[in-house]
Amino acid sequence: MANKGPTYGMSRELQSKMDKKYDPELEQRLVEWIIAQCGPGVGQPSTPDKTGFQQWLKDGCVLCELINSLHGANKPIKTIKSSGMAFKQMEQIAVFLTAAERYGVTKTDMFQTVDLFESKDLSAVQRTLMALGNLAVTKDDGHYKGDPNWFHKKAQENRREFTDEQLNEGKSIIGLQMGTNKGASQAGMTGYGQGRQIINNNP
Repeated sequence: MANKGPTYGMSRELQSKMDKKYDPELEQRLVEWIIAQCGPGVGQPSTPDKTGFQQWLKDGCVLCELINSLHGANKPIKTIKSSGMAFKQMEQIAVFLTAAERYGVTKTDMFQTVDLFESKDLSAVQRTLMALGNLAVTKDDGHYKGDPNWFHKKAQENRREFTDEQLNEGKSIIGLQMGTNKGASQAGMTGYGQGRQIINNNP
């Protein structure tokens, strides 16, 4: 990158590990999905590799178009402007991340702005886009475009409703891990501190 110096020592080792996590096949699927979702107007990467992928998404415009396409008329990002200024591009990436979080992508699946802008961790960018695609397929609200088999549906919450009666019944059951009081008896018990009586049932 023109705005990035060489990496040395530990940081180079970390960068190498992150680069190995990057999946070229997943890149191809994500590019196909974004074009199917947004239309040919978003263009495509100049080269079929991580550099082309990063340059294509770097200014945030394609990402903003993507999140808008997953909503109906009520688009979350009102203005999308291409800019050559670094801070404007980073700002636009941040706007996308906020909209993606509101859409339902969890914080743990979110990339950081520098992961994309400075190509720090493009596998994290892939992870965010995968999470977004999975959500879009799961929502099944008519806004997803493309092959639904590109993504996995997220597990749906299986809520179970119980009546008050069922809840009260549950409170009276003693869990087996707490032991049991079946067969317990106070036979032969004496007051605290007194000697225990031996009961002889055989006369």
